[in-house]
Amino acid sequence: MKFTFTSRHFKAHYSLKEIAQNEVERISKYYDGIIKCEVILSFEKVTNSIKIAEFIVNSNNHHTFTAKGQSEDFKVSIVGASDKIISQIKKYKEKIKPIHNSKQDDSLNLET
Repeated sequence: MKFTFTSRHFKAHYSLKEIAQNEVERISKYYDGIIKCEVILSFEKVTNSIKIAEFIVNSNNHHTFTAKGQSEDFKVSIVGASDKIISQIKKYKEKIKPIHNSKQDDSLNLET
C-alpha cells in the first residue's frame, strides 16, 4: 500500500506523520484491497484555528473512500477521519457481501 502524507501551509512535526501512519495501518486491517492512502493536514487560520485532517483511500476495485475530521487538535482530527473511513469500509464490505453469496447460491442451484 502506498502512503502519502501532505501538510498544507506548514511543516508537520514527525509525531503527526507517525500518528497518521498508525491510523492508516489500522484502516488496512479492515480491508485488504487498499492500494493508496493519502492523508492531508491543513488549518484555517494561524491562531485559534480549526485543524483539518482529510483521508483519501483508493481500493483495488476503483472505489474511493474519503473522510474529513475537524477539531482543535490534529491528533483528534486524524483519529476522527480514520474512524469515518473505517465505518465507510465496513458498510461497503456489508454491501458487497450479499452479491458474492448470491452468485454462489445460483451456481449451486444449477448443479443440482
